[in-house]
Amino acid sequence: MTQPTSQAGSYHVPEMVDETVSWLESAAHGWIVDATFGGGGHSRALLERYPNVRIIGIDRDPDAVAQAFVDDRLTVVQANYRDVDTVLGADGLPDRVEGILLDLGVSSHQLDIADRGFSYHSSGPLDMRMGPDADRSAADIINSSDADELARILRTYGEERFARRIAEAIVSGRPFEDTSDLAACIADAVPAAARRTRHPARRTFQAIRIAVNDELEGLRAFLQTGLAGLHDGGRVVVMAYHSLEDRIVKRAFVERSRTCSCPPDLPVCACGADPDFRILTRKPVKPTAAEIESNPRARSAVLRVAERIRT
Repeated sequence: MTQPTSQAGSYHVPEMVDETVSWLESAAHGWIVDATFGGGGHSRALLERYPNVRIIGIDRDPDAVAQAFVDDRLTVVQANYRDVDTVLGADGLPDRVEGILLDLGVSSHQLDIADRGFSYHSSGPLDMRMGPDADRSAADIINSSDADELARILRTYGEERFARRIAEAIVSGRPFEDTSDLAACIADAVPAAARRTRHPARRTFQAIRIAVNDELEGLRAFLQTGLAGLHDGGRVVVMAYHSLEDRIVKRAFVERSRTCSCPPDLPVCACGADPDFRILTRKPVKPTAAEIESNPRARSAVLRVAERIRT
């Protein structure tokens, strides 16, 4: 039986719980991997809804593993989700599973704890590492990269239109060790008009966080090798929070579900199509207006689902 804890509800408010649980119903007779366990909100909902489900929770953050709730049907492992293929089959765990859930991005806990250095709203060390497996901290990147490299990071991972101006301001003002000092430098670097809507440091902090944790390459690696652990008929549910992540997920699903695109008069397929998945969400699922009102962090979430058709 699931044991409630004081940490479970406050660690992170999960997005689109009902939608996630419904999409994974066909997998709930066996094992499901919650590959970004966080506060365990999605896992808890699955365990409460489906009595026969077993869950493997994976998280690279030691805090998430240490604060995991207790349930006989739950096993929590500290690892990077990109390595799910090595987690499966180890320590008595199954080689294959019926479902995989991936909830991308940063957790509320990581954002709200100033010492983690993820937030531009509070003062804290420039860290941003989601787990000890990250090679560099935010301070390492900010204080050692030249202006060209910083501008590339901000442009590529943050889609920041003032990337060059911000990069040059950072280089001129460093060293930086505190999040609030960096946020102030960024705000001073952008035009006044750009400060009137969202915080001017939002995209830069996102970009640095992605670079620190190698998030996009980790996602690509997962989509390339991590889905091998799904049984036929198994489902993968991915929740993304910005266009860079969602674009990678969409393209991977399309590539793995692509059927023959040869001209109809060609007697033999020449395009090499060999689909092993089918897409179940032709359009991404988005949170309801009611959920966004109660949890504003859900506003950017999009959910996609694919199902394995052969191994």
